[in-house]
Amino acid sequence: MTLCEMAVDVLTTADGREKTAKSRDYAARWFAARKAGEDIAVGRATPPLRPARPAKPELLDPRDVPKRKPGSPQGRIALLHAVAHIELNAVDLHWDIIPRFAHIPMPQGYYDDWVKAADEESKHFNLMCDCLEELGSSYGALPAHAGMWRAAEDTVDDLHGRLAVVPMVLEARGLDVTPGMIEIFRKAGAKSAVAALETIYAEEVSHVAYGSKWFHFLCGRHDLDPVVVFHALVRKYFHGPLKPPFNEEKRAEAGLPPDFYWPLTEKT
Repeated sequence: MTLCEMAVDVLTTADGREKTAKSRDYAARWFAARKAGEDIAVGRATPPLRPARPAKPELLDPRDVPKRKPGSPQGRIALLHAVAHIELNAVDLHWDIIPRFAHIPMPQGYYDDWVKAADEESKHFNLMCDCLEELGSSYGALPAHAGMWRAAEDTVDDLHGRLAVVPMVLEARGLDVTPGMIEIFRKAGAKSAVAALETIYAEEVSHVAYGSKWFHFLCGRHDLDPVVVFHALVRKYFHGPLKPPFNEEKRAEAGLPPDFYWPLTEKT
């Protein structure tokens, strides 16, 4: 199988545990081949407009997803469920970017980065599922956000836009909010959830960094100003202003300085 065929196989697998098992297996194959000097061809394959999804959870408009207080046991389950849903979408987003834009010549390191990111997101989804099951719940037991794939659909023919909105806006937002989530579970004495969220927090920095790296690479290729292009693309594809507070330290670690995101806090 080519890398693009592997990606499409992941994208067309509905069950979350099965999807992430395939994702991790294909990532292991890719890196084993790279280590052996026998690179797997990137190839071409047509990804679905939307990835396959399990029958549950029920997907609702964001305004209709029930709000639960995180201080309660049910609220903490809802928070873990929401993170699991984000991570499953991230698995698909990182595999989708490979075949979706395979017609654009990119260095081999680009594919290394997104395969690694997809592998880590697969691990994150399973960590969240394990935490839910420890609390007597499971992924699919609660309704979830229907708009998670919107950024992919909006940027279906724009690699620059995809890099700007997914890793550099949506995943960067994870760097802002995860420390607060960790504190919620630490206060509740939920050691497994704290450990899982700390793993996610540490590894998401590199995913934002991959976005920034390849965004800047494309800007350099076309002699474009990265800040100007980023602002234009986020205003085009992201719906509404960015909301502080920002985790400026982790964003800087990921190659995202303040002049990228602070100007986008204002409505235009």
